[in-house]
Amino acid sequence: MAPIDGRGLPITTSSGEAAALYREGVDLLLSAWPGAVETLRRAVEADPGFALAHAALARAHAVRAEPQDARRHIAQAVELAQVNGTERERSHVEALSLAIGGQGARALDRVLTHLDTWPRDVVIFGLPLGAFGLFAFSGMAGHDQARVDLCERHAAQFSDEDWWFLTYRGWSQAENGAVALGRDLAERGFALRPANANGAHAVSHAMFEEGSGAAAEAFIEDWLPSYDRSGVLHGHIAWHQALAALERGDAARALSIYDGYVQPAASTGLPINIVTDTVSFLWRMAAYGHGVPAELWRQAADYAEEKFPTPGQAFIDVHLGLAQAATGRTGLLQQRIDDTTRLVEAGTLAAGPVVPGMCRAALAFAEERYATCVAILEPLASEVLRIGGSGAQREVFHDTLLVALMRSGETEKARRLLDQRLHRRPSPRDSAWMRSLAA
Repeated sequence: MAPIDGRGLPITTSSGEAAALYREGVDLLLSAWPGAVETLRRAVEADPGFALAHAALARAHAVRAEPQDARRHIAQAVELAQVNGTERERSHVEALSLAIGGQGARALDRVLTHLDTWPRDVVIFGLPLGAFGLFAFSGMAGHDQARVDLCERHAAQFSDEDWWFLTYRGWSQAENGAVALGRDLAERGFALRPANANGAHAVSHAMFEEGSGAAAEAFIEDWLPSYDRSGVLHGHIAWHQALAALERGDAARALSIYDGYVQPAASTGLPINIVTDTVSFLWRMAAYGHGVPAELWRQAADYAEEKFPTPGQAFIDVHLGLAQAATGRTGLLQQRIDDTTRLVEAGTLAAGPVVPGMCRAALAFAEERYATCVAILEPLASEVLRIGGSGAQREVFHDTLLVALMRSGETEKARRLLDQRLHRRPSPRDSAWMRSLAA
């Protein structure tokens, strides 16, 4: 019998051991669980000519922000697939090669074409999904709906017991506003495979969107000890817990979680998560009226500038804008505004003018020019989606507008915006700034 992957698709390898290791390694990869690289490396050692094992190993290195290893293995996969790969395997490797090579638009086109023929090819199906997937970072405003459409188009191809598909279908639905459905799907997927950081993440997001912050805190408190701190999502899932504590007004608890799991010195996550989690948490703390030690801001800004010195990644650029504004690094922030403006004019920044605009708004907010901040942010509110990420991550910019409205004296506008937010996502009113609006 020909060897198959975990979803029944044929794979080209002469080694039963390599095939078994590949299936195990892909499941670890899809669940963001430690051991994926090591397991897939053993699959390659068992059959050095196994193109898909090299490709999956490349993807695993990319997920861990190890670009040199990712490029080396995807190059080997491309070469091997041309020699002994099937049509699906060649297409699979091509899609991954484009994604790892940073060619997002071409990769997305290739992925969607590939899935029309092989929708159960889950390594490829995962590329457009998630907060940092090809859809989210495409610059499109409708990426939440696009993920739902893709999942629903191919839902009939997956069983009700497929933990991976349930997880990402649920996350996509919850992010797009179908929160009850999304939570149900995500929880079903998680129940099938609790050793799944992506599953725990999806459940946490659904709870956040539902306004069930206390439930999210308790869920993460119970589950997180089972996830090794080396896991790439460990710090980020702890960030969700800290955010829930902060939202209910327990700043001391939130800061304790931040210190222990989220700050750069504590987290072993991806640099993009560490930057955006640290910056958005500290900005929220300050905006909600809590004191933020200057040293925490300095550490977060230093880390961000070291890891991402070059502009051009919209999600990073706007968070760096917050960090540089908060730390008074006005010259560096103005340079980033100028650089991203030039990228927009050249047509090479997919998210467009919202990026330099949000950086200008951050500077105005930090300098207490709240009316100016409002004038910049209000027209951009519907464009924030273009930077990518999740609703939980982007909400920091909507909260910035809300606080700026309050502090500029536009109380009625602030109340209307708060009502809209609470209609979309119920949340506690325990924070001081929310109490002042409710008064």
